[in-house]
Amino acid sequence: MATLFEAAGLEQGAPRPLADRLRPKSLSEVVGQDHLVGPEGTLTRMLRSGRLPSLILWGPPGSGKTTVARLLAHETNLEFEQLSAIFSGVQDLRKAFDRAKARREQGRGTLLFIDEIHRFNRAQQDSFLPHMEDGTITLVGATTENPSFELNSAVLSRASVLTYNRLDEAALGELVARAEKEEGRALPLDADAREALIAMADGDGRTVINLADEVFAAVAPGQPAIDRAALTTLVQRRAPLYDKSREGHYNLISALHKAVRGSDPDAALYWLARMLDGGEDRLFLARRLVRMAVEDIGLADPQAVVQALAAKDVFDFLGSPEGELALAQATIYLATAPKSNAAYVAYKAAMRAAKEHGSLSPPKIILNAPTKLMEEEGYGAGYAYDHDAPDAFSGQNYFPDEMRKRPQYYDPPDRGFERELGKRLAYWAKLRAERGGKG
Repeated sequence: MATLFEAAGLEQGAPRPLADRLRPKSLSEVVGQDHLVGPEGTLTRMLRSGRLPSLILWGPPGSGKTTVARLLAHETNLEFEQLSAIFSGVQDLRKAFDRAKARREQGRGTLLFIDEIHRFNRAQQDSFLPHMEDGTITLVGATTENPSFELNSAVLSRASVLTYNRLDEAALGELVARAEKEEGRALPLDADAREALIAMADGDGRTVINLADEVFAAVAPGQPAIDRAALTTLVQRRAPLYDKSREGHYNLISALHKAVRGSDPDAALYWLARMLDGGEDRLFLARRLVRMAVEDIGLADPQAVVQALAAKDVFDFLGSPEGELALAQATIYLATAPKSNAAYVAYKAAMRAAKEHGSLSPPKIILNAPTKLMEEEGYGAGYAYDHDAPDAFSGQNYFPDEMRKRPQYYDPPDRGFERELGKRLAYWAKLRAERGGKG
């Protein structure tokens, strides 16, 4: 609904930020989301069919979610109503539903746009359900968080989830070009500074336009273009797109872990630096490095876990920022160490066997007999003390008697220190066979 000022045309002369002036007027002007709004995009096909379901728009900040929601309302002749889950509560929702019901009685529909919909609790999310089902509202929710984790399954079952892409350099460059056209002059940056400005935006369209607006305001027409250093001084670099409690946290630690596992020290250092720069808890990173050491390196390099634990101790001793070098050093060590998950696999296999055969007793031969009765029952009878045997190896059976075939859980690869362990195991298997132990 237009205000009196808008109806009188007074708002058109009011000052407007560059980002608002560049807001797309049609879906075809939206950049970086061709899979949604391109000629054969998902939303394009929906509009072509004449049916718009409730939607959850999932993507990073500044990717065009709010803009697309407004354009969808325009394309479908629905009244656009917007609420933010950060600033709205149950009363605001009830009023919005009442207004939507009143419009419906007049033959008009409502597109209810909820920004940051994941901020609503489960009960608030449930309140949408009856109004979605009876058609009172077409819900369009925007979220930067994974809907699978943050939204009720009942809401998800009644809406289509559309994934937005982070804007790439080409899309951000197109927005800068539009800003230049709107301002009537080239952005006063040299080539290196222009590249830096796009990098500072970190895939956020709104940010790249706002940064360009700051540059236009600071450098008057006719003044020489500024370089990267001057740009960095002029604008405050925004904080990295990283939330320690949400999906970005898990995505980056997963990337770090997989880079270490993949023996790529450069990629591992990059992801470590991303997390450090984002303010991640240093001791969380130290704990994860220890986990990588035991899970992906293990006995292929027994020093790996020592290095990881030492990095934690060094950080505790030095603190930040000097202690972070120890985390980087441990990351390099782990990434360049020989890899093996043999101990991890062996532990999992043994645990499965323990669950399957959890009540089996140890063989009596290896049990102590502290009482006369236990001695009469055969506890410890025939036990061979390995240190008295040749090669300090008796070859006797240590598994339950009911496990007739000797299992093998630990199978070391021919890498690192486990190459030596494999030789030992092969030698002991030979001795065991010769001395009559369970084969």
